[in-house]
Amino acid sequence: MTQSRTIIAGLVGIFLVAVVAANTFYVVDQRKQAVVLSFGAPVRVVNGFQENDPGLKAKLPFVENVIQLDKRNQPLEADQEEVVASDQDRLIVDAFMRFRIYDPLQFYRTLGDEHTAADRLQRVLNSSLRQVLGSATSHDIIAGRREQLMQQTRADVAKQARDARLGIEVTDVRLSRVDLPQANEEAVFRRMETAREQQAAQIRSLGEQQKREIMADADKEVAITRGTAIGQSYQTRGDGDAKRAAIYAAAYGKDPAFAKFYRTLQAYDGALGRGDTTMVLSPQSAFFSEFEKGAGGAK
Repeated sequence: MTQSRTIIAGLVGIFLVAVVAANTFYVVDQRKQAVVLSFGAPVRVVNGFQENDPGLKAKLPFVENVIQLDKRNQPLEADQEEVVASDQDRLIVDAFMRFRIYDPLQFYRTLGDEHTAADRLQRVLNSSLRQVLGSATSHDIIAGRREQLMQQTRADVAKQARDARLGIEVTDVRLSRVDLPQANEEAVFRRMETAREQQAAQIRSLGEQQKREIMADADKEVAITRGTAIGQSYQTRGDGDAKRAAIYAAAYGKDPAFAKFYRTLQAYDGALGRGDTTMVLSPQSAFFSEFEKGAGGAK
């Protein structure tokens, strides 16, 4: 009987030691940060955001308990939101954000757990998206200033988180999808098509005007070049004729008889050189005076 009581007492002692040890020691993963609570109130952080102290830790049994929070960046998908842009276009946007817990004590005091934090941050993100995107046009949201608008949204969400003392740091905000409501797609497409057609017509009109200007300049250059060339040709021809006349005059002046003979031959060639010419002249005509001369000029 005494031996049985001793065994039972030993087993009870071992159980109590195991219970105490289980409530005293705990392991903190390197990807986690632990908030130690004393009677439900947060008192300290183990392996916090700026620390690197994971491993086996101890706490006061039955007095303190531990809640572990993620140290890594955490994604949050926002609910699909309908936004009215400044040009009154309605857009369906899907957004997501990434955040991390940098002050676990403040996070626990304000939000309590990660599920509550996700709900709170989703409301903040949707509110910021409506405010920021509502001040931009649909073109800016879709392509024109998308990156700038996302930076502005991230800054606004981060400011609201700091003002609310949520203990988190917003690292990124992005739009994963931007669509038009089905009822607006056709109208927006027609408006974009009309705008592009107007732009194309303007470009074509400008190109036609530039073409006419270029062709007018080219025609002007051609006229100037041709006029200059014709003037130069007339001047060159006049100089040549003047030189020819001077040469003829000098030659005729040296030998008048030869000059007369040469001019008479030219007259013969002009009058008799054509085969279809018929002339009726007297043999005693002065026109044939050169035929009447013999050798040495004798008749």
